[in-house]
Amino acid sequence: MGTGTRIRIARPSRDLAAAERFYVDGPGLAVLWRTSERVPGEHDLLMVGPPGGAWHLELTHDPEHPLEPTPTVDDLFVVYLGEPVEPQLVDRLVAAGGTRVRAHNPYWDEHGVTVADPDGYRLVLCARAWE
Repeated sequence: MGTGTRIRIARPSRDLAAAERFYVDGPGLAVLWRTSERVPGEHDLLMVGPPGGAWHLELTHDPEHPLEPTPTVDDLFVVYLGEPVEPQLVDRLVAAGGTRVRAHNPYWDEHGVTVADPDGYRLVLCARAWE
């Protein structure tokens, strides 16, 4: 795998509309793709990320056999901002359905902010830069 390798992070969601509000209205990610109609036997999908980016987050929901998301306190989606976390960004994430939480690992509280998404998965906004 090289620096141009594309990455997709996939996880289940109990409510794709709530997940979309969180990831689009909060940090401003774009909807890159979504299923537009229900197809029996297939998952509903929502893909969000930065347009043209090398990664995206895929959220899935299977209405016929729904999975309950089971995140742990160390299932983290870390975004390195390279600058202090703006309070307005945290406010938008909370207004979009997130919950600000203390990190299990104190490193993340020292260097950023952790917000649980509507399914309980943790988004870490890290003020440090990726070196």
